[in-house]
Amino acid sequence: MQAAPIRLIIDTDPGIDDVVTLALAARSPEVEVVAVTTTYGTAALQETTRNARTVLALASRPDIPVHPGSDRPMSRPPVTGAAMHGPSGVGYAAVTAAPAVAADPAALLRVLRSTTTPVTLLTLGPQTNLAHALDRDPTVVRRAVARHLAMLGTFAERGASDRLADFNAWADPEAAQRVLQAELPTALVPLDVTRRMTLRPDDVIRLAVSADEVTRWLAAALEFSVEAHRRARGLTGCVVNDVLTLGEVLAPGLLRFEERRLVVDLDEGERRGHTREAADGVLIPVASDVDVARMRTLLERVFR
Repeated sequence: MQAAPIRLIIDTDPGIDDVVTLALAARSPEVEVVAVTTTYGTAALQETTRNARTVLALASRPDIPVHPGSDRPMSRPPVTGAAMHGPSGVGYAAVTAAPAVAADPAALLRVLRSTTTPVTLLTLGPQTNLAHALDRDPTVVRRAVARHLAMLGTFAERGASDRLADFNAWADPEAAQRVLQAELPTALVPLDVTRRMTLRPDDVIRLAVSADEVTRWLAAALEFSVEAHRRARGLTGCVVNDVLTLGEVLAPGLLRFEERRLVVDLDEGERRGHTREAADGVLIPVASDVDVARMRTLLERVFR
């Protein structure tokens, strides 16, 4: 007897690796995507919301609702990751002009309130939407979220611009710390693991001539990512960080986890957003290894 699909909410800031993840979720029978909530991050909120709706439409799932969320961190000025994702957030992929959207920091909370059964939550961008939900109604969040996988943190790896933090924690460290302290069933997928999930330039070139429309669109986004990684890190190829969070849902055991006691540095200087171990930190499962070959097999659903 086939198991019922896992009910999934994706909170995201699309984003090149985010749109790959959304396309994969849209084409995976193991999950039912209940909703997508968007936030600022790789681009401004209007662009990230447009990007989510665009990739879902290309993947033949325009029925999945997309709700605009926060347009700025909880207590800091807005930031974006245009250097690694381009002004549109999706590199060279074709997009229409981004319509204005009304920011709604309560968007994720409203979606969680409407769920009749607990869900798996993926947070692929800054943790701002989830932190707002916890501040407003932690009881609802704890009732609704059966599992939470966050693309968050770094330990030995340095983030963009040689930061001690990954972009998501750096963008809103207060939100990241709020989420870690919330006692949710949270697990982190840090840069130390996600950077093992790379695509070579010839992989991207092959995708560009696919007969599949969403594959070609993703290839145009990934072409920009290849160039950005070469400029920023001298890497031959590009990293697709966010897909590993979904990969663990689709193929349990894809990631191996170890528990660590963590805090997030809230300084404004070099240590801003740094996730580090501390004796008084919160005990959190953190991904430490990944089956890259298995993840590549899953990606064939959208890399045709």
